[in-house]
Amino acid sequence: MDSDSSLLEDSSTPSPSPSPSPSSSSGFDRDRHVRFLEMMYQLLPFQYQTQEINHLTLAYFVISGLELLGAMDRVDKDKIANWVLSFQALPTIKAENPTGEFYGFCGSRSSQFPPGENGDLIHNGSHLASTYCALAILKVIGYDFSNIDSESIAISMRNLQQSDGSFVPIHIGAEADLRFIYCAAAICYMLENWSGMDKQKTKTYILNCQSYDGGFGLTPGSESHGGGTYCAIASLRLMGFIEDDLLSRDNPSSIINVPLLLEWCLQKQAADGGFQGRPNKPADTCYAFWIGSTLRILGGLDFIDKKALKAFLLTCQSKFFLQYGGFSKFPMDFPDLYHSYYGFTAFSLLEEPDINSLFVELGITDVSAWRI
Repeated sequence: MDSDSSLLEDSSTPSPSPSPSPSSSSGFDRDRHVRFLEMMYQLLPFQYQTQEINHLTLAYFVISGLELLGAMDRVDKDKIANWVLSFQALPTIKAENPTGEFYGFCGSRSSQFPPGENGDLIHNGSHLASTYCALAILKVIGYDFSNIDSESIAISMRNLQQSDGSFVPIHIGAEADLRFIYCAAAICYMLENWSGMDKQKTKTYILNCQSYDGGFGLTPGSESHGGGTYCAIASLRLMGFIEDDLLSRDNPSSIINVPLLLEWCLQKQAADGGFQGRPNKPADTCYAFWIGSTLRILGGLDFIDKKALKAFLLTCQSKFFLQYGGFSKFPMDFPDLYHSYYGFTAFSLLEEPDINSLFVELGITDVSAWRI
């Protein structure tokens, strides 16, 4: 934890590449996965240098992954809290925000610039996705949110909402789509402060993204996509516009076309048991979470072939290193943090005994989500 290549510092030193050595495990190998995450916590491999701009996101995958696996005893929570909080951009004056900026969290040191001589931020790199990851990490480690300047985050987040209800991730402008609506909804939910969002406008934008086939595109009129569909449904659930377990209701009524959405989701389970994000694409580990979580919210997870999905995921469980686990995007490939995390969440959805239960709407454990 004290080296410059720690997850909580800037990684630049190449790490040795161990020779491939097939693992003999045939089931979910929790201990190897814990060692994989612990290794990433202690030393980020040099291949992640290109992801430095997403440093907080990588930390989210590691810390929340360890919580899912019940291994939080491996980390220093106080050090994590101080590191995460060091990325928050704070306004000079806590008042209504006339500057048009967003005072959230930067994603890395390279996107964080020092303040000027008068204490004002010369360049504010706060980003919605980084802010979501920062707050999720703080939730996971049990940080007291009363110590966060949540009002500045909420008030300034209004500057990111567009006239059609969508959100851009950063105040200087960027693409606007369902990904950043989800980040905004999750931020408001975790802060218990919805003043940063016009929920009705956001709802209208989301509903305009539902396609003719039942899925949701990232923007209105675009192709249905597994990630976009999750962002739409999880956001509506967090905002309170849809109920949980809709399919079990005696007289279900919903603002979305639930039967068509259910059919679209179920059609995404491929012949090999995995889930694809779009038609005619190969199955990919992460879509077991994106589409599986959507089905969990709808109450339709039991309609999938869970045995086939588990078998597919196990083909993506790392078999190259005896000591370390992790999951890859495709079968028999090398593991990475992103797909490892969503592999863990997928096994949580499948109720694997060695994994804590998941609060799918936030992408963290139930215990973390409900922590006060």
